[in-house]
Amino acid sequence: MPLEKNKKAETIKTYAVKEGDTGSTEVQIAILQARIEQITNHLKSNKKDYHSRTGLLKLVGKRRRLEAYLRAKDVVKYRELIAKLGIREVRPR
Repeated sequence: MPLEKNKKAETIKTYAVKEGDTGSTEVQIAILQARIEQITNHLKSNKKDYHSRTGLLKLVGKRRRLEAYLRAKDVVKYRELIAKLGIREVRPR
């Protein structure tokens, strides 16, 4: 289930660090968060869709690794981003 093109473009525009930015850590985390929300809503109505649940867990793990990278690189940006996205702050291992 890929994101709709207009929703993805809107997310990129909102979280881009500079013009034409699609690969920064902040943008990647925001896109993953949008996909996670989409799959979570799908799973609320399709409780036995185990393949989508597996994909969701993989996306959550990927987002968590990117968050750890951003946290190690710049804590202030990390805290601003998770506040914007509404993600809980996870203590590092």
